[in-house]
Amino acid sequence: MENVSGQGALPTKPTQEPCSVYPLVPGIDCQQFQLPAEGLSSEQRQKALEQFYQYLSTQRSHFLGYQLNQQLDYEEDISNYLNFQINNIGDPFESGFLTTNTKVMERAVLDYYASLWNARWPHNRQELESYWGYLLTMGSSEGNLYGLWNARDYLAGKMLLEEPGCEEKAKQASLNGNSRSVQRRLIFQQASVPEKNPNAYAPVAFYSEDTHYSIVKGIRVLNISTFNEIGSGKIDCPLKFPADYPDGFSEQYIDENGWPLEVPSNTEGQIYIPALVKLVECFASQGYPILVNFNYGTTFKGAYDDVEAAGLALMPIFKKYGLDERKIEYSPERYDTRNGFWFHVDAALGGTYMPFIEMACNDKKIDRRGPNFDFRLPFVHSIVASGHQWNGAPWPCGIYMTKVKFQLNPPDKAEYLGSLDTTFAGSRNGFSAMILWDYLAKNSHSAQIEKALRAQKMAEYACDRLQNLERQLTKDLWVDRTSLALAVRFKRPNDRIVFKYSLSCATLYVNGEKRMYAHIFTMPHVTEKLIEELIEDLSQPGAFYEPEEVCQADTESVISEMNA
Repeated sequence: MENVSGQGALPTKPTQEPCSVYPLVPGIDCQQFQLPAEGLSSEQRQKALEQFYQYLSTQRSHFLGYQLNQQLDYEEDISNYLNFQINNIGDPFESGFLTTNTKVMERAVLDYYASLWNARWPHNRQELESYWGYLLTMGSSEGNLYGLWNARDYLAGKMLLEEPGCEEKAKQASLNGNSRSVQRRLIFQQASVPEKNPNAYAPVAFYSEDTHYSIVKGIRVLNISTFNEIGSGKIDCPLKFPADYPDGFSEQYIDENGWPLEVPSNTEGQIYIPALVKLVECFASQGYPILVNFNYGTTFKGAYDDVEAAGLALMPIFKKYGLDERKIEYSPERYDTRNGFWFHVDAALGGTYMPFIEMACNDKKIDRRGPNFDFRLPFVHSIVASGHQWNGAPWPCGIYMTKVKFQLNPPDKAEYLGSLDTTFAGSRNGFSAMILWDYLAKNSHSAQIEKALRAQKMAEYACDRLQNLERQLTKDLWVDRTSLALAVRFKRPNDRIVFKYSLSCATLYVNGEKRMYAHIFTMPHVTEKLIEELIEDLSQPGAFYEPEEVCQADTESVISEMNA
């Protein structure tokens, strides 16, 4: 190998020129970002950074397609901290040995959302109804994974116990003149499956067709069975098409055995409660514990599941089959009492935004609000929300929250941390707590109410302008907006427009018709001027694909158009 010192050639040669293989990005010269063994000169590095800054600035100025607030204001106050290594490893309510953390800010942010979500606060480990939570290093996907993990073990009758005899070992050690401290070890214990109910500790998951893919991914990673996997081809489906399905539901979402792939949603994107009730009863009657994911601000349509109505419809079923409260026995002398169901709420956007719409409604500033979703409902077990969506942050972050009584012990006690690692991530980004704290410190409830109302008006404006464009073009653009959603969906335009506005796209079936949609989200940074720019682009010839055209990105044509 040449240049053992590290100068010149890289240790291995590429099999192909990287920039000829990787996706082309309009406005970016891939070659400027390749990293040779000797690194880049100060001039080269600065040139690359300037190019990337210009690229991000351009993309941000047209950003419409995702529920990400681009109106950030952290540079002046937070930039001084970038040369600190800040790590919030371990439980947020225990300081631990790693002292360069922002846990004091993290606890303040958690208390804020505990109050907003009607939980009992502040956190008190001795009070079972008290909240517990932590700030996520990832976005809501991490919180969804953690919530599903907690739900799986809770419903599966798993319990973590200290090693039997630990105290006796400590006593003997002290009698021998040794330190009384004996390292505690946790052992994993599984409740015995009752002979009368072989399904007692086999949780089955239910989620709607509008659920974010992170729930599906988490269920796969955690090996949780879905109702379709257990029922299809083995049990007669309790739903009959079309009688038990919502209006507009398409048969493409039903498998060859007559089972829906996921719980049906109505046309607005909310979980269809009559179908959910029949599906849940089918499995509850066979002794399965029930795990339901609800959405509060779905990814594409921005819909808010009516968690309260669903819970009230399901509780009689749980009570009928002994799943409201059940005794989990580990031995004749050791048992606990738990729910036989778990309700997780993925409130990635809605959890941070809709409480202010509720406040506005209470103040008569708007005539409607979303359904209840939070801890005022006694059957809600866990909630997750993103911090980078409504609030806005330079990186993904979020909030996970549950109650002390639903919390499972961590799988090990890492003594070197000086605190329990009750979180999923281990090392956690301490900057997220600082960013969220700074945003909440600068934005009062009144300010957030006004932001929420403005975003609602902007969504109405965008929907009206797109409907006007439909009439102008005498073409059905499938424009639609779910009640109170910040999302407005319409027919997918060409690739140049998709790239320019970072539009999110999805293929949906409506009354059996395959449609290719795009949507915009009117986050706090969106203005009428930006919407008008989009409308102008959409009004040009060739802005939309014809039905016979393949909706596939043609990156090179996009680049040539943008560089023209």
